[in-house]
Amino acid sequence: MARDILASAPICQAPDISRIPLKTEASPKPAEPLKPLVPSKSKLSTIEAKRIMSVLDEAIYKVELVTLLCDTAGCPEALVGMREDLTGALREHGALCQALLESVGDLQEKAQRLQEEEEKAEEAWLCDLRLSTELHKASLPPLMQQIRDSTKNILRLLLSDPQATKLLQMQAFHRSTGAQRFMEGLVELRGFLFEKLLTSPMQVREKAQFLQDISRRNQRNQDAIDTLQKELAVRLKNRDAEVEKENFVIQELKNHLHQVLKLSEHSLMRTKQEAEKQQKADFHTSQARVAKMQQDILALRSQYHTLISENHEAEQALRKKKYKVETEVENWIQKYDTEMGEKQEEFEDLQLIHKEEKQQLEELKQRHQVLVEEFSQIQAEREISSKKRMEAEREMLRMMRAATLIQAVWKGYLVRSMLRSKKRGKRKRKK
Repeated sequence: MARDILASAPICQAPDISRIPLKTEASPKPAEPLKPLVPSKSKLSTIEAKRIMSVLDEAIYKVELVTLLCDTAGCPEALVGMREDLTGALREHGALCQALLESVGDLQEKAQRLQEEEEKAEEAWLCDLRLSTELHKASLPPLMQQIRDSTKNILRLLLSDPQATKLLQMQAFHRSTGAQRFMEGLVELRGFLFEKLLTSPMQVREKAQFLQDISRRNQRNQDAIDTLQKELAVRLKNRDAEVEKENFVIQELKNHLHQVLKLSEHSLMRTKQEAEKQQKADFHTSQARVAKMQQDILALRSQYHTLISENHEAEQALRKKKYKVETEVENWIQKYDTEMGEKQEEFEDLQLIHKEEKQQLEELKQRHQVLVEEFSQIQAEREISSKKRMEAEREMLRMMRAATLIQAVWKGYLVRSMLRSKKRGKRKRKK
């Protein structure tokens, strides 16, 4: 899934590389024996190395955004100020993640249930349960693919909107432990890769030679450790001998303690006998107390019988009162039944009247429907007649305009012909 996230749309705004800690930049000045392990350069010189580091920085930047998506989708306050398409995509991504978690939880419950009931249940029922579990597993890859597509889409929207990206980073959500470890691992990988790109082949050979020297030293140290371990084994044997001597002394002390315990048992027997004597004396005193308590019980019983007789009279009075109240309730119930019977008869009469009025209403509706159809026909005929009248008026107006035009043309022709005849007469007179 991480490879799919990193293969999304290119970054529109380059990540801030200065805020990612590098071990080669932040580490203090190494000691002189470790000088072959420290690269001689502090900046990348080749274009290929710079491209590799830019790709890794881009990946870290995208992973940092992806780890904030789940908490952002579950917090409506964080979506304030973002575009509608980005807000919808974040909510949809949160819903897909929640659905995936619920599906995985259901699948785990089914697997646990199947494991618990494999020995108890029948074979046919187990087959059905296994089949449902397999179908549930088969439904997970499409949902995971939807989450991948949603993640790519959200990254594309975030990278095209730098303001939303800054707002998302300013919310300062707490990442989960796994996401934080993944981010730290990526940053550590960046430091290792940066150090690897800064190291030249000559430095690699020097480092290998240095590591070989260290392994030889380690071997010599291991030999010294082996000799020291042999000496330690000898001294442990001596210590075991001393421990055996001390165990012998401890055994003697235990025997002495056993004798002391026997003496304590005798003293315990004497105290037990004294306790039995005390118990007998207490038994006699308790018998006297029991006799006194029995007398008290007899007095209380007599008092109890007197109270029962008094309460019996009060009970008889309450029973009479209860009987009177019950008779009154029965009378009210009978009165209620008669009144409800009358109301029921009135209701049935009103229901009959309602049915008759309803029938009349249906007849009036049918008549109204017929009148509406007739009115629509009349209205259509009126519209047709009005259209014909309008066309006739238009035709009449057109003919009047044509007649007027013809008359005007004719009058003009007559006037021009009269003027021509007058001009010819004048010419003839002059001649």
